[in-house]
Amino acid sequence: MTRDNGTGRKPSKPYSPEVRERAVRLVHEQQDAHPTQWAAIRSIAEKIGCTAETLRLWVRQAERDTGKRPGITTDERQRLTQLERENRELKRANEILRKASALFAAAELDRFTK
Repeated sequence: MTRDNGTGRKPSKPYSPEVRERAVRLVHEQQDAHPTQWAAIRSIAEKIGCTAETLRLWVRQAERDTGKRPGITTDERQRLTQLERENRELKRANEILRKASALFAAAELDRFTK
């Protein structure tokens, strides 16, 4: 699901990759000092100024990227997105070629019937 900021585009990412990495690292480092991972996430999110849910998503993605959690890694997701884009472009090109072929076939048939 894509969020819309009213411009028809995804909202910009306000946190740099460095901030994200640091926040995730802090969660993993301070997790034992809290009763649950969620408690560590809430504490650190408050300190860096993001929502706990945002930080939880960063932590889960980092866990997938390092193999600690099953699921699609960031690299796999980027590759899948690229392949889906290429697939859409190829389908459009095939549709254009199909229509052009039908048009030329009709024109050729028209020429022979005259």
